[in-house]
Amino acid sequence: MLKPEIEDGQASLADPQFRADVLAGLTRRPRAIPARWFYDHRGSQLFEEITALPEYYPTRTETALLRSLCPELRALIGEGRAVVEFGSGSSVKTPILLDCVHPSAYVPIDISGEFLRESARDLAQRFPELLVLPFEADFTRPLTLPRTIENAPKLGFFPGSTIGNLIPLAAIDLLRAMRASLGEGAMLLIGMDRIKSADVLVPAYDDAQGVTAAFNLNLLQRINRELDGNVPVDAFAHKAVWNDDRARIEMHLEAQRDAAFEVDGRAFDIAAGETIHTENSHKYGERDARILLRAGGWTPVREWTDDEGKFAVILAEAQAERPAP
Repeated sequence: MLKPEIEDGQASLADPQFRADVLAGLTRRPRAIPARWFYDHRGSQLFEEITALPEYYPTRTETALLRSLCPELRALIGEGRAVVEFGSGSSVKTPILLDCVHPSAYVPIDISGEFLRESARDLAQRFPELLVLPFEADFTRPLTLPRTIENAPKLGFFPGSTIGNLIPLAAIDLLRAMRASLGEGAMLLIGMDRIKSADVLVPAYDDAQGVTAAFNLNLLQRINRELDGNVPVDAFAHKAVWNDDRARIEMHLEAQRDAAFEVDGRAFDIAAGETIHTENSHKYGERDARILLRAGGWTPVREWTDDEGKFAVILAEAQAERPAP
């Protein structure tokens, strides 16, 4: 799925799926918009700022894990695989992996095309002998990888606990889609955040500097920019809560006053105290993580965690496909 570059007011050029998801999400009750639409260029920049915040432990914890597990990982997967990174962002962790496994090619996949190309250029300069094939797409949908790596053994890379943004059934569907895209003999290196105290979790999604709030509110600014909206951004506030029953952090945009606005020519009203649900971040215990991977077509091979058990990196291999009856 290619995302066109658009100017203010050119709603006719907006991604049709973005328009459909926003209009449907504002119409339903409770209101909700899929988290994947956070990542326009500004949203991607803000997320990179989030990863450096003192409250946001996942990035630095996972990065340290990747550095420490490299020798064992290289022994388990060998060298020369094509690395396919799902949702590559700025690929901060990727150089650690590429230095470790010496791949035959690197395919970063991301929905934010401009950000993806910037990151791919940086990596190509750092690894001049590596074939880098940036692929602009929504990896939550079925996709066909570049033919250049069609016959190469593959290592999927899905860091950052992004799997937690999906409800479990959708996460299983995504893992199955990755299994189908990567093919027989593939392996998957995936990050998963662990369940822990709300005192640790909530500040990671509601930082003192307000960067996460800006990231959340940027979704409304994108709606105004790309869908001819006039949503009063100042009428909303960022809200992050821990849902213990579902083992997830939830992010919402909460209306601070009654507000009326239009998006793509359609009128909406929202009452003070009502929210737009914008993101889930599910956390997984050790057993639950393994069950999820197996349900998605992957057999766990090895798991690494930090000393405090905050975060896990798991290596899994593709389950053999069963022959049709």
